[in-house]
Amino acid sequence: MTAPIPTTPHRTVRFQLDDTADWRRDPSIDIESDRSWVEQEDFMFSDDEFDEGDLGVSGGEGGRSRAPLLTDRDAPAVRMSMDLEGTNAEGVLEGGRPKSGLGMAFFNMSNSIIGAGIIGQPYAFKQAGLGMGAFLLVTLTVVVNWTINLIVINSKLSGANSFQSTVSACFGRPGLIAISVAQWAFAFGGMIAFCIIIGDSIPHVMAAMFPRIEDTPVLSLLTNRRAVIVLTTVGISYPLSLYRDIAKLAKASAFALLSMLVIILTVLTQGPLVKAEDKGKMSTPLWTINGGIFQAIGVISFAFVCHHNSLLIYGSLRKPTLDRFATVTNYSTGISLIACLAMALGGFLTFKDKTEGNVLNNFPPNNVMVNIARLCFGLNMLTTLPLEAFVCREVMETYYYPTSPFSAHRHIIFTTALVFAAMFLSLITCDLGAVFELIGATSACALAYILPPLCYIKMAKRSWKTVPAMVTVGFGAIVMVISLVQAVVKIVVGGGEQKLCN
Repeated sequence: MTAPIPTTPHRTVRFQLDDTADWRRDPSIDIESDRSWVEQEDFMFSDDEFDEGDLGVSGGEGGRSRAPLLTDRDAPAVRMSMDLEGTNAEGVLEGGRPKSGLGMAFFNMSNSIIGAGIIGQPYAFKQAGLGMGAFLLVTLTVVVNWTINLIVINSKLSGANSFQSTVSACFGRPGLIAISVAQWAFAFGGMIAFCIIIGDSIPHVMAAMFPRIEDTPVLSLLTNRRAVIVLTTVGISYPLSLYRDIAKLAKASAFALLSMLVIILTVLTQGPLVKAEDKGKMSTPLWTINGGIFQAIGVISFAFVCHHNSLLIYGSLRKPTLDRFATVTNYSTGISLIACLAMALGGFLTFKDKTEGNVLNNFPPNNVMVNIARLCFGLNMLTTLPLEAFVCREVMETYYYPTSPFSAHRHIIFTTALVFAAMFLSLITCDLGAVFELIGATSACALAYILPPLCYIKMAKRSWKTVPAMVTVGFGAIVMVISLVQAVVKIVVGGGEQKLCN
């Protein structure tokens, strides 16, 4: 008789577990003491032949037996319990979606990277200078590519099935706190940024479509930045954020990628048409190296962090191996690099020292194609904000109530507090570049440059292969500390450009 499928205590999801796997029942396989099997698919040291102990995993003393944790068996199939009955469990992933090939995995990862952060890439080049900006963009793309793959390696080493579980397994309670804070701060910062983008986009579009609306009672609110943020957030994003099933928003991903393509084409084609008086001026620092290198690192990092999705995408592959996942990551980060570089060069070389955190704000309000891009971007943010609220809420639920049953009251309280707090903060600031800088240089640095290599160092023997991980951790820590100091000094003492909300 088939054993019942277990359910989680505080979610209406069930896990399809494979209790018949041969390696589970083979007493000759010592999972804890032998991890040399990782070498067989390790893309970082991908030779046709491997020397035993090449990876240098602590405790790896045994023979050549392989104990696959993730690659040779399916990840748990997580589904809504209401959809479980009457379905075929084989090949089903979260939300009932089938397993994907390399193409769909590439699409999902590219969509995770090419998000709202791409709009700030011209601003990153302004902060760092053209030469240094291009160098940082390429270098950070390579580092992010490596750390995304490192998360999967860490998961194989630890036996954990999530980024959060891996960090917790390596560092216990302090690790759980660190990853929870980083994930929550990154998602909440994204919510603030999305509200700011909505306020930057929708009023321009309404004023262009209806020139006399500003003189119309009540309807004139649609051209007011703060009013639009409140109306759209409370009326659209907040109800969507109350969903428990994130799959209901899955269709928004295709629209999101399309809107990013529209924005890139708009900047590239409409930039040369901007009047000379609206364009800025170049200087030697702007051509070479400018003084805002750490701010630029934060903005670029905000755009490229998708590490929380990496294991989900890895598990979605029909044949989840490190080599196949590395192929997906290489192509995804490569395409994202091209897109970000095109956006950065197109925007920065047009507006130069006048480049804003949201480059669309540099264009005149009556440009039809730019207003179409603004509309696409604003609508995209309305449906993307609930996704970030979902992440924040899940982190809070997992941290504070890991074993508690679902509570509708707690769900509503968390969602309401998150959405309205993000909305309030977006009402008192409109400097999108500053938000990208701060969130990118703190939580994004932790997720991309500190925690993945730190876990690898923890689980691997000290050898030359851990040196890149140590360097990356040091780089992330330096960027985080200096950026925080700069942010505090800027707040306390003042300085920099003052961004006025219109």
